[in-house]
Amino acid sequence: MSFEFPLPDVGEGLTEADIVAWKVAPGDTVTVNQILVEIETAKSLVELPSPHAGTVGALLVEEGQTIEVGTPIIRFGGDDSGAEAAPASAGAPASGSAEESADASGDADGGATLVGYGARETSSKRRPRKGAPVPASAAGAAPAASAAEGTAAEGAAPAASAPAAAPAAQAQPASAPASPGKPLAKPPVRKLAKDLGVDLSQVTPTGPRGDVTRDDVHAAANRTAAPTAGATAPAAASASDQAALEERIPFKGVTKMMAKAMVDSAFTMPHVTEFLDVDVTETMAMVRRLKSTKFLGEDVKVSPLLIVAKAVAWAVGRNPRINSCLEGDEIVVKKYVNLGIAAATPRGLIVPNIKNAQAMGLGELAQGIQDLTALARSGKTPPADQAGGTITITNVGVFGVDAGTPIINPGEAAILAFGQVRKKPWVVGDEIVPREITTLSVSADHRVVDGEIISKFLADVGRGLEDPTLMLA
Repeated sequence: MSFEFPLPDVGEGLTEADIVAWKVAPGDTVTVNQILVEIETAKSLVELPSPHAGTVGALLVEEGQTIEVGTPIIRFGGDDSGAEAAPASAGAPASGSAEESADASGDADGGATLVGYGARETSSKRRPRKGAPVPASAAGAAPAASAAEGTAAEGAAPAASAPAAAPAAQAQPASAPASPGKPLAKPPVRKLAKDLGVDLSQVTPTGPRGDVTRDDVHAAANRTAAPTAGATAPAAASASDQAALEERIPFKGVTKMMAKAMVDSAFTMPHVTEFLDVDVTETMAMVRRLKSTKFLGEDVKVSPLLIVAKAVAWAVGRNPRINSCLEGDEIVVKKYVNLGIAAATPRGLIVPNIKNAQAMGLGELAQGIQDLTALARSGKTPPADQAGGTITITNVGVFGVDAGTPIINPGEAAILAFGQVRKKPWVVGDEIVPREITTLSVSADHRVVDGEIISKFLADVGRGLEDPTLMLA
């Protein structure tokens, strides 16, 4: 008895996910809570545990596919289709078995499913095999289909139909479609065909299941380019040469979610940005002392970002309106600071946050930043850690950038950018001396906060970095 496991709802209102890597294979025996697959949502990488103990019958989706919540992804127990097992057990030729298994995966409309998608269980009508003559009428088609199904059950269809199919296959032009429905091809092959401008329906398949391979697509692209190569070579490179000089990155997952959030923020909030140059010589001296003494712990990483985070939490306490958001006809001022730290990861930009940062000492805050960063780099930050932020810091200084005009994280009213720290000539008293200087910039939602609040908040952050002892008051 088989059991199918659908893609579950992983929370946060996400409706789809990408299959990143399967951790099991057909035939494996799994236990309850054993990791089956790693998926990527628009917010994080998630490992799905098995809700069922048993034997893996089939993987219903391939790595790299994007599927919706509720789509079956794996079957436990035996394979109910039996489409491929019957010809093989009867000793049918390999070519006949490949044709029959490809035909059995067709739907009632005569189309074919992608390789790896599996057959529809509700389908009971087969497509005509490739090369078979088109029936003269619908009345003649039914008896022929019944006879074909009867002989296939006895294992005789591949051998009996091979001689009849061969002449038709030989007579078929090389440019004719490989099958009357949607051509069989894996998603990467479909993408390659799209990139090279190749119509899959005009490609002769050579794959073991009658599917189009990458070599088939390249061959078709070369055939198309050959007649015009002499005329166009001086003017432009071929499609394959052009493709080799380009990189195409799927616009999905974290990158797509980030883009949507930034567009929503930029076009719904009137941004205003202010800048402030700050002498952070005392802050840098404090960072060096904490590093050398290991006062916060042997394994705790101390960086200037730690003191900036403390200064932001301190300045929010002095200017609570900056830590708010607009909800309908109300401005909600939050008495807690869920401090977001923008993190650049291989999967894209995410903004996890440290809950209740206002109540943390330097040691707790340092550990929170360290844990948050490590989890973000692994790509496994859970959606809950990215929700509920109240104000954000983006550290552009690590990239050698002095300042910027950051876009506010949706649901918040302000974001502070921390630029690089470098020595500059600075006036101290009546003398020009070298000091360590950084530039702070804050973007804020002008619907929620006015210039006075923004300016006071930014000034307080700068004051806390110029003299960190003030934050003890």
